[in-house]
Amino acid sequence: MIRKILCSLFIICCLLISMNAFSQEQFSRLDSLRGSITPEREWWDLTYYHLDVEVIPEQKFIGGSVSVQYTVLEPYQNFQIDLQEPLMIKRITQDGKELSYSKFGPVYSIELKKKQRIGKVETVLIEYEGIPREAIRAPWDGGFSWDEDENGNPFVATSNQGQGASVWWPCKDHMYDEVDSMLISVEVPEHLTDVSNGRLRGIDINTDKKTRTFHWFVSNPINNYGVNVNIGDYVHWQEVYAGENGDLDMDFWVLSYNEDKAREHFKQAAMTLEAFEYWFGPYPFYEDGYKLVEVPYLGMEHQSSVTYGNKFKNGYLGTDRGKTGWGLKFDYIIIHESGHEWFANNITYKDIADMWIHESFTCYSESLYLDYWFGKQAGETYNRALRSGIENKYIMIGNYDVNDTGADLYNKGAQLLMTIRQLINDDEKWRKILRGLGEDFYHQTVTTDQIERYISDKSGIDMSSVFDLYLRTIQLPILDYYINDSILYYRWQNVMSDFDMPIDIIEGEDTLRLYPTTDWKNTACKYESIRVHPNYYIAVLNER
Repeated sequence: MIRKILCSLFIICCLLISMNAFSQEQFSRLDSLRGSITPEREWWDLTYYHLDVEVIPEQKFIGGSVSVQYTVLEPYQNFQIDLQEPLMIKRITQDGKELSYSKFGPVYSIELKKKQRIGKVETVLIEYEGIPREAIRAPWDGGFSWDEDENGNPFVATSNQGQGASVWWPCKDHMYDEVDSMLISVEVPEHLTDVSNGRLRGIDINTDKKTRTFHWFVSNPINNYGVNVNIGDYVHWQEVYAGENGDLDMDFWVLSYNEDKAREHFKQAAMTLEAFEYWFGPYPFYEDGYKLVEVPYLGMEHQSSVTYGNKFKNGYLGTDRGKTGWGLKFDYIIIHESGHEWFANNITYKDIADMWIHESFTCYSESLYLDYWFGKQAGETYNRALRSGIENKYIMIGNYDVNDTGADLYNKGAQLLMTIRQLINDDEKWRKILRGLGEDFYHQTVTTDQIERYISDKSGIDMSSVFDLYLRTIQLPILDYYINDSILYYRWQNVMSDFDMPIDIIEGEDTLRLYPTTDWKNTACKYESIRVHPNYYIAVLNER
C-alpha cells in the first residue's frame, strides 16, 4: 500500500511540474522583434546576399557591406534588418539614394523612398563596421572566436546559431526565409586563407593593402546561421566521393602542421556520407560540395562548410558519451555536424522553438552511423545509453515567435525517434520515411506539425499523442503491470487520457504487442515474467 501511495504522489508531482513547464516566461518586445515574422519582414522575399567584409584579426575589427536582394510580395515601405551591437550600420542606400532608419536594440527599421511594387526585384545596400561580439564559449555562446595557432598565426572563426547571424553581419535574422543563393567575399591578411560556404570562385590579390579577398559562392538556399568565416594558415586537399547523385567534391582545410593526422582521421567523412546517404538520401548540396574545416572551437553545422575542432580524436573530445564503448568508434563532431547537413541545413526549422527537428534527428543519426557500419544492436546500445543525459525538467518545444528554444533536444529527442522506429517495427519503412523527409521537404523550412503529420501519415500510425507527450510535456510514460494466474494485467500511468501508444513485450522467445490505455486491460500470459522491449523510452512499474 505504501508503494502505491508513493507511486501516486510521484505521478501527481510529475503532472504539476509538467504543468509548470508549460507556463509562459516573460518575454520582451525585443524578443518578439527578433523571433517573429514582423510586418517589416513578411512583405519581402529574400533572394540573394552579397556579404563583402574585411576581417582585421590584430584589431578584432570587421567592416564591409551587405547587398540584400529581394522580391516584393506586398506593397510596404518599412524594411527590417538586424545587426547586433557593438557593430553599427554606417549607411543604407537603395539605387544610390541614402535611406533613413530608426533603431531599437539590434533592429533597424528602414524607411524606403522608392515605391515598392509587387513582383519587382529590388536591392538595399547596407554598410557597417565595428568590433563584433566575441564568443565566450563557442559554439554555445556565439560570435567571433579570435585565437592563434601554435605558430602564432591568427586563427579566427564565426559561430552563431543561438545568437543569430546578426551578431556579425546585417541580415534578415529569422529562419523562415532562407536566401536562395549568396556570394561571400572575405578580405584577410595576405598570409592567411578564408574558408566559407559553397565553392571558391576566385581570389583577389590586394597588393596595396597586403591582403587577399576570397570569393565563395553558395548556389543552394542557406539558413543565415549556417553562413561562416574561417581564417587561418590552412592547407587544403580534395577528394571525390562517389555518391548517390554522382561525384561529390570533398574539400578538407586544416592548419598546416595538422595535415598528416587529419588526412588519416578525416577518412571518417566519406564513411559518414555513405551511412547518411543510405539512411537519409543523397547529400543535399552536391552543387556546393562538402567541406570539413578546422576551427578553434569544438565544431558547428555550417552548410557545406562543416567546422571541426574535436582534436582529431574519436568520441566527444576523446570521451565516450554513453560509456558503452561504441561512442569511441567514431569522431562525434564529424558524424554529428555532418548529420546536420540533412537535418538543419536541408530541412530547417521555421521557428527556433522547433529546434528539436535539428538536434533530435542529428543526435539519433549517431546511432544510425553505428547501425550502418557495426550493426543494429550497436546503434541501439549506444542510443539507449544516452538516456542518462536526459533531465526532463522542461519541455522540448520552446515558445514561438520570441526566439526561444526548448530543452532535452538531443538525448530525449533521439529516444523519441528510437521509440517511433520500434512502433513502426519495419526498418525498411522507417528508412523510407527518413529518406522521404529529405526528399519531400528538400531545401525547405518546416514546422513541428509538418514533421509530426508526415511521420504519422507515412507510417500509417497516428502518433499525435506520442508526439504530444514527449515534445510538449515532461512526463515519462509508466507501464504498470502484474501477472496473476497466467493473466497479464497492464495499463498506462503518468500519461494524458488520450495517450495511444502500443508497447512490445517479450515473453520467452516471443514478442507480443499490447495496446494499453489508462484503464486496466488483460491478456493471457504463458510465463511468470515478461520484459518490455528496451527501445521504448518509458518507465516500468511491476510492484506486485
